[in-house]
Amino acid sequence: MRMLTEERYSAIMQTLSEKKAATVSQLAEKLGVSESTIRRDLIALDNAGRLCKVHGGATLNGNLYLTQEDDVSTKQDQHSSEKDMIARYAAGLIEPEDFVFLDAGTTTFRLIDYLPVQQVADVAFVTNGIQHAAKLAAMGLKVYLPGGRLKPVTQALVGTEAVQNLSCYNFTKGFFGTNGISSTAGFSTPDFSESKVKTEAMQHCRKCFVLADSSKFKRIFPVTFARLPEADIITDVLPDSKYKKLTNIVEVGEEK
Repeated sequence: MRMLTEERYSAIMQTLSEKKAATVSQLAEKLGVSESTIRRDLIALDNAGRLCKVHGGATLNGNLYLTQEDDVSTKQDQHSSEKDMIARYAAGLIEPEDFVFLDAGTTTFRLIDYLPVQQVADVAFVTNGIQHAAKLAAMGLKVYLPGGRLKPVTQALVGTEAVQNLSCYNFTKGFFGTNGISSTAGFSTPDFSESKVKTEAMQHCRKCFVLADSSKFKRIFPVTFARLPEADIITDVLPDSKYKKLTNIVEVGEEK
């Protein structure tokens, strides 16, 4: 059975993500199509910015384009030690009398474990993470939910109601998750409705922090919710120093 165009595109990008580069003949043999078909595909993908077409083949252009995300239970086990270092540092940034937005996400969820409860007893939290809210409440902390529709994959509240309710708040600090970080596409996520919540909350924070382990860099997802200068990044180890020219970055992995 012949592959559809999008199926070929996906197979080409998967091959490049594994090998970093491939020739026209290699791709034609692997996909079972003619070399002329592969050449047309490479031109289209190059025009879309998804790869770099070179003489006789193609290479990755430095960014990995993705559209899907794992569910919460899967992501909780990924890059666990890195997330703990990032979460511990971020928790230390919360001060008495802060008014904090806490985005849904597995690293922001870990932040809660490192909160010094007595020192943050008068801190108020607003979160669109259902699990986050339950954990904060169980610790006796003040927490508010913005309402909206529950997105099962990320256990996040999204939608028009959530966005509208966030518009009346003025946060001192906001801590956000992201699926991808790119010098060209900024902070990105697969879901439009979740991106709207992130963007709205960021616009109402005096200071924004994005918590992201090093695997999130050079990844682009369909929807950009903020540009890099709009938030400080807290990560374990920075994979490319060029990002330091674009925003303030803290590397907590160096403390090990």
